[in-house]
Amino acid sequence: MIHALAAAVLALPLTAVAHTPTYMRRAANYTIEDHYQGEDFLNWTFFSDSDPTAGLVTYLDANAAIGSGLATVDCDNVTTLAVDTNQTVANGGTRNSVRISSEKTYSSGLFIADFAQMPVGCGTWPAYWTVSATATWPQGGEVDIIEGVNRNTQNQITLHSGDGCTLSGSPNTTSHLLGTQCASSNDNDAGCAYQQDDTTSFGAGFNGAGGGVFAHLWNTDGITVWYFQRNAIPSDITNKNPDPTSWGTPAAAFPSTSCDMASHFYDHSIVIDTTICGDWAGPAYAASGCPGTCQDAVANATNFVDAQWKINYISVYQ
Repeated sequence: MIHALAAAVLALPLTAVAHTPTYMRRAANYTIEDHYQGEDFLNWTFFSDSDPTAGLVTYLDANAAIGSGLATVDCDNVTTLAVDTNQTVANGGTRNSVRISSEKTYSSGLFIADFAQMPVGCGTWPAYWTVSATATWPQGGEVDIIEGVNRNTQNQITLHSGDGCTLSGSPNTTSHLLGTQCASSNDNDAGCAYQQDDTTSFGAGFNGAGGGVFAHLWNTDGITVWYFQRNAIPSDITNKNPDPTSWGTPAAAFPSTSCDMASHFYDHSIVIDTTICGDWAGPAYAASGCPGTCQDAVANATNFVDAQWKINYISVYQ
């Protein structure tokens, strides 16, 4: 029986033998380098400058965000980052929100982020991403792991880079390709991107499924992203012994075949934020089936009751 099985395997054409792409091969061992949970996120850097994406928000510093209850930790060690629901804001004014980033930077790693909830609602533009802290954008790169606007239910995963970086080949993913030009500028910032087909990957669908885990592996061979619903999180993730080679087809894959990762992506901070309207959610507002205008939405505090990140943890392995 053993000999017959071996003969059958040998008789298979080479294309039938499973092959793990270089960019998602497992290291001999992944060791946890940083684990962020609970109060850790309140010690990150709170961005308080004007929103570079022209959002109708005022980002609060740490003292103001914590003092006003927009950045909190509950008894289960879950961190909430919220948009204000108490302000009286004029039509077209700005509403208070939160944007935080890790002080530590990374140029590679296996990043596993568990979210119980993400912001939803007309006018909202939440994102979980990484960006170079030492270079002027788009140099140093940006990786958008979770991003969408308004009533979207399908997550968008995007890379932005300086010149000379494209997505080539036909990686096997569970998402559909939106664009292959990663090089970005202020006038052309679409980047190379995938949109997930899974309607639990973003917004109300994500929250309705109890949240889930986004994991991305970043090494010299490329950047690969997986998404797992709450009821499908691999045991090796919960056991803190992650093995990406066992996770199946990724949601997105950006092999380094036409993009040198080391020169285009480096020194990244981890960022979580929620902006309102701005360069994407604003123009897409009407097409999203939202009522009135995005400026109207900002003035309606009840519109942001569910505009909250609830973060279980983010772990970084090397």
